Amino acid sequence: MAPRSPRGALVARILALGAALILAGVAAAASPSAAFRQAVAEAAAGDRDIAAFYQAADYQPIWTGTGREDRARREALLRAVSEADDHGLPEGRYDADDIAAAIRAARSESDLGRLEVDLSRAFLRYARDVQTGFITPASVDPDIVREVPLRDRRQLLLAFAASTPDAFLRALPPKSQEYTRLMKAKFQLERTLGQGGWGPTVEVRDTLRPGDQGPGVIALRNRLIAMGYLGRTATTAFDARMQSAVAAFQSDHGLTADGVAGPSTIAELNVPVETRLGQVMVAMERERWMNTPEGRGKTHIWVNLPDFHMQLVDDGKVTFQTRAVVGENRLDKHTPEFSDMMTYMEVNPDWTVPRSILARDYLPKFQANPNAARYLQLIDSSGRQVSREAIDFSRYTARNFPFTVRQAPGDANALGRVKFMFPNPHAIYLHDTPAKELFSREVRAYSSGCIRLNDPFDFAYELLSRQMANPKPYFDGILATGRQTRVDLETPIPVHLVYRTAFTDAKGRVQYRRDFYGRDAMIWDAMRAAGVALRAVRS
Repeated sequence: MAPRSPRGALVARILALGAALILAGVAAAASPSAAFRQAVAEAAAGDRDIAAFYQAADYQPIWTGTGREDRARREALLRAVSEADDHGLPEGRYDADDIAAAIRAARSESDLGRLEVDLSRAFLRYARDVQTGFITPASVDPDIVREVPLRDRRQLLLAFAASTPDAFLRALPPKSQEYTRLMKAKFQLERTLGQGGWGPTVEVRDTLRPGDQGPGVIALRNRLIAMGYLGRTATTAFDARMQSAVAAFQSDHGLTADGVAGPSTIAELNVPVETRLGQVMVAMERERWMNTPEGRGKTHIWVNLPDFHMQLVDDGKVTFQTRAVVGENRLDKHTPEFSDMMTYMEVNPDWTVPRSILARDYLPKFQANPNAARYLQLIDSSGRQVSREAIDFSRYTARNFPFTVRQAPGDANALGRVKFMFPNPHAIYLHDTPAKELFSREVRAYSSGCIRLNDPFDFAYELLSRQMANPKPYFDGILATGRQTRVDLETPIPVHLVYRTAFTDAKGRVQYRRDFYGRDAMIWDAMRAAGVALRAVRS
């Protein structure tokens, strides 16, 4: 764990650097010298964007001049990179001390030219990292297929050169309320870590219930007090106040809020502050990946996979929510992460079995028993249903199987009675399901990748209410026909499939969920490998 950088030392270092170039006895002239130009051109030769920026600017410096503007840019950059760990960034990627040393070491026009490019390179790296993240999502897990909204590097340099430097750099991180609240949570957890964490863990073998007494109850009491769920009390019994505190903790951690401290609740209570801090820092990086100029959309659909819920959000407020079932925790069934646009719903859908599911689940069954899964139809290339009796399934593999496998619309259809489409190359969508019993479970990861909804009809009514006065009779009328019917959305809605094991509610309280796919653990490993470190703040 790294201690927090003393701000006083930082300020002193910045002020000392203000005159560093003058003291070095060199400075870029009003018209750059040939030596300076050549040094810039050579140093930028491997970077097309930086090279184009300086060529277009006739090699005028933005960092190494002795004017007030250049000095303001240097100092603003140094301040920003010195505070990079506030954002959970790897400070060593643009080390302030290295920048300072390079400035002090400048002794010639050529040195200044190389320094000019180095500072631009450090600026661009920091700008990208704090704005859209420093980890490439797909390099961690190929199921994170999110397109990071990278900004044009040359335009960043142009905009920065024409800006007020400090204000420009402060505007780079995400401006979402979620990012602000996560950053606040990070600072709080760092202070908690600096104070020694939440104290001893709760070591019990059995479930703790209201009315219990003993050392386990005392340990539970102390942990709840340290975590802020219970006020100061000397009680040694599991009383009503402790039951309420346990229920609140369970609610904040995606557990069944029954106020009984069973094994899963105890396990979550015992998660150390270091782990929670890492989760928050991963969530901040994930938020940077979604820092688009247009935002999430004034109206959007938000599916947080570890939370097992789907939300419809309008102007930052959740206006509809339902439980969801997501992909099973098997590599070939994980629900991917991406964003797209919902454009229509299909009432009374059929189900065309995807080739991946056909290969994994159904073709082996057909080969073992041609009459297996009789509810599925086999359709040839002409669109005609074919009889299974005429097929020798042993002749085929998933690659050469010539039939489409389809389930007709109906109550027993795997997609239920409605599906919500945001066409994408991953064949993922939201849909109804006949398996309603799964929604009562705490962990709801049972699908082959798509998102099943507990209240799909109510969701359909809500979507249609935005384009008609009486959506329920309209939808129910189509449903009653039993015919497969497409209903377009007049206004497409952004859909975001995300994976957040740490997120905040509207009151700023941090919610934590279990990392059931292990994705956040992989991201945290990548962040640490890049140089991110936990820090403890001792106030």
